[in-house]
Amino acid sequence: MGRHRSDPRGLARILIAALAVVAALALLVVGGMALVNAISGEPENKGPSTAASPSGGGGKASPTRSGAATSPTAVLPLVIKVTGQPTGVVVRVADTAGKVLTNDTLNTGVTLQYEEAPLSVVADNGGALQVTIYGKVQEPKPNGQRGVWLVKAKG
Repeated sequence: MGRHRSDPRGLARILIAALAVVAALALLVVGGMALVNAISGEPENKGPSTAASPSGGGGKASPTRSGAATSPTAVLPLVIKVTGQPTGVVVRVADTAGKVLTNDTLNTGVTLQYEEAPLSVVADNGGALQVTIYGKVQEPKPNGQRGVWLVKAKG
């Protein structure tokens, strides 16, 4: 009756439970940090500057500040300005190839200018954008609803 021995399965269960608690705490810390960064609204400076000005030459976006590449009086086919919450925006050349020029979440204050047409624009939250087509500000979409615009080729 005096025999005592350790229970290896019991120790393993305790070790597994401890590792699970540590992993859960690590996930909570990382998730909390991501939430604080998302709420703070400070963008990470990993991509292009606050505005891009895609042009017809090759269709590649060249990072520029808003208005730096084009004078304010020049009439561009499309100007998109984010005036509300950050929202996902897709801009495509509206032809059979459908080349994607922009597919990104744009932060508040970002302005994109396009010098080519035809284009199709789709935004997750149309109410967060001010869309100007050939110098004419388009009617605002309802906030929180998908927005779709078509920029026809002039001529």
